[in-house]
Amino acid sequence: MDSLIINSTEDSPEIRFDTTTNIFIISGESRPENAGKFYAPIINWLNDFEGILYWRRHEMKDSSGSISFIFKLEYFNSTSAKCILDVLLVLKKFVDQGYKINVEWHHDKHGEDILDSGKEFAIMVGMNFKFVED
Repeated sequence: MDSLIINSTEDSPEIRFDTTTNIFIISGESRPENAGKFYAPIINWLNDFEGILYWRRHEMKDSSGSISFIFKLEYFNSTSAKCILDVLLVLKKFVDQGYKINVEWHHDKHGEDILDSGKEFAIMVGMNFKFVED
């Protein structure tokens, strides 16, 4: 499966889901006019990636790999928050199936809103996040 790369715009974040390194990053600002339309292909890609995880585990007998999912969001609006939650719910599904997903939630020293949002997301999906101050 090819990596998913979407360059950032003025309104949308950069998406770098690298299937060779298992490092998936969402970074920048997320305030697209239609967040659902922007995030739908990302969620679909993640759902398709579940097949790769299954293949790695059952066909390749490789269950040692983990995925680092890194959020480096500087700002996101409320409609993006719903879509970010949808992404996290897919990751939670992976965790529930026994896959190793490490979520890093980055925030800057003065970005209390971003940090608080990350803490709320972690509680909502029932996952542990590593909070990283940039």
